[in-house]
Amino acid sequence: MKLSPQYNNIFDEMPNDISIVKPNFVQVAQPGINENQAQTRDAFSSKWKEIDYEVTKTDRGLEFQKKRYLSLYGFKDEKELYIYLKNCRVVLDAGAGKCKKAAWFAALSPDTIVVAADISNSLVDAASFYKDKKNLFFVQCDISSMPFFKDGNFDYVNCDQVIHHTSDPFETFKELVRVTGIGKELSVYVYRKKALPRELLDDHFREFSKKLSHEQLLDLSEQLASLGKMLDSNKEKIDFPEIPILGIEGGKMTIQRYLYWNFIKCFYNKELGFHNSVMTNYDWYSPSQAFRYTEDEFKSWIKSKHLKETYFIKERASYSGRFLKN
Repeated sequence: MKLSPQYNNIFDEMPNDISIVKPNFVQVAQPGINENQAQTRDAFSSKWKEIDYEVTKTDRGLEFQKKRYLSLYGFKDEKELYIYLKNCRVVLDAGAGKCKKAAWFAALSPDTIVVAADISNSLVDAASFYKDKKNLFFVQCDISSMPFFKDGNFDYVNCDQVIHHTSDPFETFKELVRVTGIGKELSVYVYRKKALPRELLDDHFREFSKKLSHEQLLDLSEQLASLGKMLDSNKEKIDFPEIPILGIEGGKMTIQRYLYWNFIKCFYNKELGFHNSVMTNYDWYSPSQAFRYTEDEFKSWIKSKHLKETYFIKERASYSGRFLKN
Protein backbone atom coordinates (compact mmCIF):
# COMPACT_ATOMS: atom_id res chain seq x y z
CA MET A 1 0.00 0.00 0.00
CA LYS A 2 1.32 3.44 -0.91
CA LEU A 3 1.48 6.18 1.70
CA SER A 4 0.03 9.59 0.91
CA PRO A 5 2.86 11.80 -0.45
CA GLN A 6 1.90 14.48 2.06
CA TYR A 7 3.56 12.37 4.76
CA ASN A 8 6.82 13.66 3.25
CA ASN A 9 5.89 17.02 4.81
CA ILE A 10 5.27 15.39 8.20
CA PHE A 11 8.09 12.95 8.90
CA ASP A 12 11.70 14.06 9.16
CA GLU A 13 12.72 10.52 8.34
CA MET A 14 10.44 7.55 7.74
CA PRO A 15 10.66 5.25 10.80
CA ASN A 16 12.03 1.75 10.23
CA ASP A 17 9.38 0.23 12.52
CA ILE A 18 6.42 1.66 10.64
CA SER A 19 3.34 -0.15 9.34
CA ILE A 20 1.29 1.48 6.59
CA VAL A 21 -2.33 0.65 7.38
CA LYS A 22 -4.03 3.07 4.99
CA PRO A 23 -2.74 5.88 2.75
CA ASN A 24 -3.65 8.31 5.55
CA PHE A 25 -2.72 6.11 8.54
CA VAL A 26 0.53 4.67 9.85
CA GLN A 27 1.38 2.74 12.99
CA VAL A 28 4.75 3.16 14.68
CA ALA A 29 5.97 0.37 16.98
CA GLN A 30 5.74 1.11 20.71
CA PRO A 31 8.64 -0.84 22.22
CA GLY A 32 9.30 -0.74 25.92
CA ILE A 33 6.12 0.93 27.20
CA ASN A 34 5.53 -0.03 30.81
CA GLU A 35 2.62 -1.99 32.28
CA ASN A 36 0.70 1.09 33.44
CA GLN A 37 1.05 2.78 30.06
CA ALA A 38 -0.13 -0.38 28.31
CA GLN A 39 -3.15 -0.58 30.66
CA THR A 40 -3.96 3.09 30.03
CA ARG A 41 -3.65 2.56 26.26
CA ASP A 42 -5.98 -0.45 26.40
CA ALA A 43 -8.49 1.38 28.61
CA PHE A 44 -8.83 4.21 26.12
CA SER A 45 -8.91 1.81 23.19
CA SER A 46 -11.91 0.16 24.86
CA LYS A 47 -13.51 3.52 25.62
CA TRP A 48 -13.35 4.77 22.06
CA LYS A 49 -15.08 1.62 20.82
CA GLU A 50 -18.12 2.83 22.76
CA ILE A 51 -18.34 6.04 20.70
CA ASP A 52 -20.48 5.87 17.55
CA TYR A 53 -19.31 8.42 15.00
CA GLU A 54 -22.68 8.64 13.29
CA VAL A 55 -24.34 9.48 16.60
CA THR A 56 -21.73 11.98 17.74
CA LYS A 57 -21.96 13.99 14.50
CA THR A 58 -25.16 15.52 15.90
CA ASP A 59 -24.38 14.99 19.57
CA ARG A 60 -24.80 18.09 21.72
CA GLY A 61 -21.68 16.97 23.57
CA LEU A 62 -19.57 17.79 20.50
CA GLU A 63 -20.67 21.44 20.52
CA PHE A 64 -20.08 21.52 24.27
CA GLN A 65 -16.53 20.26 23.77
CA LYS A 66 -15.83 22.85 21.06
CA LYS A 67 -16.95 25.69 23.33
CA ARG A 68 -14.90 24.17 26.14
CA TYR A 69 -11.79 24.01 23.96
CA LEU A 70 -12.08 27.66 22.93
CA SER A 71 -12.44 28.66 26.59
CA LEU A 72 -9.53 26.53 27.82
CA TYR A 73 -7.04 27.93 25.32
CA GLY A 74 -8.04 31.55 25.00
CA PHE A 75 -9.81 31.67 21.64
CA LYS A 76 -12.67 34.18 21.65
CA ASP A 77 -14.74 32.15 19.21
CA GLU A 78 -14.45 29.65 16.37
CA LYS A 79 -13.63 32.41 13.89
CA GLU A 80 -10.56 33.36 15.90
CA LEU A 81 -9.43 29.73 15.95
CA TYR A 82 -9.97 29.56 12.16
CA ILE A 83 -7.76 32.62 11.62
CA TYR A 84 -5.14 31.10 13.91
CA LEU A 85 -5.09 27.72 12.15
CA LYS A 86 -5.04 29.08 8.60
CA ASN A 87 -1.66 30.65 9.43
CA CYS A 88 -0.28 27.22 10.35
CA ARG A 89 1.38 24.96 7.78
CA VAL A 90 1.19 21.79 9.89
CA VAL A 91 -0.52 21.10 13.24
CA LEU A 92 -0.17 18.22 15.71
CA ASP A 93 -3.04 17.00 17.88
CA ALA A 94 -1.12 14.87 20.41
CA GLY A 95 -3.39 12.37 22.13
CA ALA A 96 -6.17 12.78 19.58
CA GLY A 97 -8.41 9.96 20.82
CA LYS A 98 -11.38 9.61 18.48
CA CYS A 99 -9.95 12.54 16.44
CA LYS A 100 -13.06 14.71 16.54
CA LYS A 101 -10.96 17.71 17.54
CA ALA A 102 -8.35 17.02 14.85
CA ALA A 103 -11.16 16.72 12.29
CA TRP A 104 -12.56 20.04 13.51
CA PHE A 105 -9.16 21.68 12.98
CA ALA A 106 -8.87 20.13 9.51
CA ALA A 107 -12.35 21.32 8.52
CA LEU A 108 -11.72 24.85 9.75
CA SER A 109 -8.45 25.18 7.80
CA PRO A 110 -8.39 22.91 4.69
CA ASP A 111 -4.95 24.20 3.63
CA THR A 112 -3.36 23.16 6.94
CA ILE A 113 -2.00 19.64 7.39
CA VAL A 114 -3.36 18.22 10.64
CA VAL A 115 -1.65 15.21 12.22
CA ALA A 116 -3.65 13.20 14.77
CA ALA A 117 -1.35 11.14 17.01
CA ASP A 118 -2.49 8.69 19.68
CA ILE A 119 -1.23 5.53 21.37
CA SER A 120 -4.63 3.80 21.33
CA ASN A 121 -6.44 1.88 18.62
CA SER A 122 -8.91 4.75 18.26
CA LEU A 123 -7.12 5.83 15.08
CA VAL A 124 -8.14 2.66 13.24
CA ASP A 125 -11.78 3.74 12.99
CA ALA A 126 -10.92 7.44 12.76
CA ALA A 127 -8.76 6.96 9.66
CA SER A 128 -11.69 5.27 7.91
CA PHE A 129 -14.37 7.67 9.06
CA TYR A 130 -12.37 10.78 8.11
CA LYS A 131 -10.82 9.39 4.92
CA ASP A 132 -12.37 12.18 2.84
CA LYS A 133 -10.51 14.87 4.79
CA LYS A 134 -7.48 15.13 2.54
CA ASN A 135 -5.50 17.29 4.98
CA LEU A 136 -5.96 14.99 8.01
CA PHE A 137 -3.41 12.24 8.74
CA PHE A 138 -3.08 9.65 11.49
CA VAL A 139 -0.02 8.35 13.33
CA GLN A 140 -0.47 5.70 16.01
CA CYS A 141 2.49 6.15 18.34
CA ASP A 142 3.59 6.96 21.87
CA ILE A 143 3.46 10.77 22.03
CA SER A 144 6.18 10.82 24.69
CA SER A 145 8.72 9.62 22.09
CA MET A 146 8.40 10.87 18.51
CA PRO A 147 11.95 10.92 17.07
CA PHE A 148 10.52 10.68 13.54
CA PHE A 149 9.33 14.30 13.87
CA LYS A 150 12.16 16.80 13.48
CA ASP A 151 12.77 19.61 15.97
CA GLY A 152 10.31 22.44 15.45
CA ASN A 153 8.25 20.45 12.96
CA PHE A 154 4.85 21.90 13.90
CA ASP A 155 3.34 25.38 13.81
CA TYR A 156 0.88 24.49 16.56
CA VAL A 157 0.90 21.56 18.98
CA ASN A 158 -2.26 20.69 20.90
CA CYS A 159 -2.29 18.27 23.85
CA ASP A 160 -5.73 18.64 25.39
CA GLN A 161 -6.57 16.60 28.52
CA VAL A 162 -4.05 13.87 27.68
CA ILE A 163 -0.53 14.50 28.99
CA HIS A 164 -1.35 13.38 32.56
CA HIS A 165 -2.17 9.92 31.19
CA THR A 166 1.39 9.35 29.92
CA SER A 167 4.07 7.50 31.91
CA ASP A 168 6.16 10.60 32.63
CA PRO A 169 4.15 13.74 31.82
CA PHE A 170 7.11 16.12 32.15
CA GLU A 171 9.17 14.04 29.71
CA THR A 172 6.19 14.04 27.35
CA PHE A 173 5.94 17.81 27.75
CA LYS A 174 9.59 18.22 26.78
CA GLU A 175 9.00 16.11 23.67
CA LEU A 176 6.03 18.26 22.68
CA VAL A 177 8.09 21.41 23.17
CA ARG A 178 10.84 19.90 21.01
CA VAL A 179 8.54 19.41 18.01
CA THR A 180 6.97 22.87 18.40
CA GLY A 181 8.45 25.48 16.08
CA ILE A 182 10.36 28.53 17.31
CA GLY A 183 7.90 31.40 17.62
CA LYS A 184 5.00 28.90 17.65
CA GLU A 185 2.68 27.73 20.40
CA LEU A 186 1.90 24.63 22.44
CA SER A 187 -1.47 24.15 24.18
CA VAL A 188 -1.56 21.79 27.14
CA TYR A 189 -3.93 20.82 29.96
CA VAL A 190 -3.16 19.02 33.23
CA TYR A 191 -5.30 17.73 36.06
CA ARG A 192 -5.18 19.80 39.26
CA LYS A 193 -4.57 18.29 42.69
CA LYS A 194 -7.69 18.35 44.86
CA ALA A 195 -8.61 17.81 48.50
CA LEU A 196 -6.75 15.08 50.38
CA PRO A 197 -9.77 12.70 50.75
CA ARG A 198 -10.40 12.90 47.00
CA GLU A 199 -6.70 12.41 46.18
CA LEU A 200 -6.43 9.37 48.47
CA LEU A 201 -9.51 7.75 46.91
CA ASP A 202 -8.28 8.49 43.41
CA ASP A 203 -4.84 7.02 44.10
CA HIS A 204 -6.35 3.91 45.69
CA PHE A 205 -8.63 3.45 42.72
CA ARG A 206 -5.75 3.61 40.24
CA GLU A 207 -4.63 0.24 41.60
CA PHE A 208 -8.10 -1.20 42.17
CA SER A 209 -9.26 -0.42 38.62
CA LYS A 210 -6.59 -2.70 37.15
CA LYS A 211 -8.59 -5.65 38.50
CA LEU A 212 -11.84 -4.59 36.84
CA SER A 213 -13.02 -5.48 33.36
CA HIS A 214 -14.07 -2.89 30.80
CA GLU A 215 -17.71 -3.83 31.44
CA GLN A 216 -17.31 -3.41 35.21
CA LEU A 217 -15.72 0.01 34.72
CA LEU A 218 -18.57 1.06 32.44
CA ASP A 219 -21.11 -0.09 35.04
CA LEU A 220 -19.28 1.84 37.75
CA SER A 221 -19.11 4.95 35.57
CA GLU A 222 -22.85 4.77 34.89
CA GLN A 223 -23.63 4.34 38.58
CA LEU A 224 -21.48 7.38 39.42
CA ALA A 225 -23.16 9.46 36.71
CA SER A 226 -26.54 8.42 38.14
CA LEU A 227 -25.40 9.46 41.61
CA GLY A 228 -24.18 12.77 40.23
CA LYS A 229 -27.48 13.34 38.42
CA MET A 230 -29.49 12.57 41.55
CA LEU A 231 -27.38 14.91 43.70
CA ASP A 232 -27.51 17.58 40.99
CA SER A 233 -31.30 17.61 41.16
CA ASN A 234 -30.99 19.39 44.51
CA LYS A 235 -30.05 22.94 43.55
CA GLU A 236 -29.94 24.31 47.10
CA LYS A 237 -26.59 25.88 47.94
CA ILE A 238 -25.19 25.36 51.40
CA ASP A 239 -22.39 27.36 53.01
CA PHE A 240 -19.94 24.52 53.72
CA PRO A 241 -16.99 25.05 56.07
CA GLU A 242 -13.48 24.68 54.71
CA ILE A 243 -10.99 22.28 56.28
CA PRO A 244 -7.63 23.70 55.16
CA ILE A 245 -5.38 21.00 56.59
CA LEU A 246 -7.17 18.45 54.37
CA GLY A 247 -7.37 20.83 51.43
CA ILE A 248 -11.17 20.74 51.61
CA GLU A 249 -12.67 23.86 50.06
CA GLY A 250 -15.77 25.33 51.60
CA GLY A 251 -18.13 28.09 50.53
CA LYS A 252 -21.61 28.17 49.03
CA MET A 253 -22.23 25.26 46.70
CA THR A 254 -24.59 22.35 46.12
CA ILE A 255 -24.09 19.01 47.86
CA GLN A 256 -23.08 17.45 44.54
CA ARG A 257 -20.30 20.00 44.02
CA TYR A 258 -19.05 19.68 47.60
CA LEU A 259 -18.80 15.90 47.37
CA TYR A 260 -17.38 16.05 43.84
CA TRP A 261 -14.51 18.42 44.56
CA ASN A 262 -13.55 17.07 47.96
CA PHE A 263 -14.44 13.38 48.19
CA ILE A 264 -15.49 11.44 45.08
CA LYS A 265 -15.76 12.10 41.36
CA CYS A 266 -19.40 11.53 40.42
CA PHE A 267 -19.57 13.62 37.27
CA TYR A 268 -22.84 14.67 35.69
CA ASN A 269 -23.50 17.57 33.34
CA LYS A 270 -26.99 18.12 31.94
CA GLU A 271 -25.69 20.07 28.92
CA LEU A 272 -23.24 17.30 28.05
CA GLY A 273 -25.86 14.57 28.45
CA PHE A 274 -25.96 11.32 30.43
CA HIS A 275 -23.91 9.12 28.05
CA ASN A 276 -21.12 11.68 27.79
CA SER A 277 -21.19 12.08 31.57
CA VAL A 278 -20.76 8.30 31.93
CA MET A 279 -17.76 8.38 29.59
CA THR A 280 -16.26 11.31 31.51
CA ASN A 281 -16.36 9.20 34.68
CA TYR A 282 -14.84 6.32 32.69
CA ASP A 283 -12.02 8.65 31.59
CA TRP A 284 -11.19 9.21 35.22
CA TYR A 285 -11.54 5.75 36.72
CA SER A 286 -10.33 3.43 33.95
CA PRO A 287 -6.69 4.46 33.26
CA SER A 288 -4.07 3.49 35.83
CA GLN A 289 -2.19 6.70 35.02
CA ALA A 290 -3.79 10.08 35.77
CA PHE A 291 -1.24 12.38 37.41
CA ARG A 292 -2.31 15.60 39.15
CA TYR A 293 -0.35 18.79 39.82
CA THR A 294 -0.28 22.01 41.81
CA GLU A 295 -0.10 25.30 39.94
CA ASP A 296 3.54 25.76 40.96
CA GLU A 297 4.44 22.28 39.73
CA PHE A 298 2.82 22.87 36.35
CA LYS A 299 4.29 26.34 35.91
CA SER A 300 7.75 24.97 36.71
CA TRP A 301 7.48 23.01 33.44
CA ILE A 302 6.82 26.22 31.53
CA LYS A 303 9.71 28.00 33.22
CA SER A 304 12.15 25.13 32.71
CA LYS A 305 11.63 25.24 28.93
CA HIS A 306 11.68 29.06 28.81
CA LEU A 307 8.20 29.31 27.34
CA LYS A 308 6.16 32.50 27.38
CA GLU A 309 2.64 32.32 28.78
CA THR A 310 0.25 33.49 26.05
CA TYR A 311 -2.87 32.39 27.91
CA PHE A 312 -3.43 30.59 31.22
CA ILE A 313 -6.58 29.51 33.01
CA LYS A 314 -6.92 27.97 36.47
CA GLU A 315 -10.02 25.91 37.18
CA ARG A 316 -10.91 23.69 40.11
CA ALA A 317 -10.28 20.61 37.99
CA SER A 318 -7.32 21.72 35.89
CA TYR A 319 -4.71 24.14 34.64
CA SER A 320 -4.44 24.85 30.94
CA GLY A 321 -3.04 27.36 28.52
CA ARG A 322 -1.13 28.30 25.41
CA PHE A 323 2.61 28.77 25.63
CA LEU A 324 4.99 30.37 23.15
CA LYS A 325 8.34 28.77 22.30
CA ASN A 326 10.99 31.47 22.02
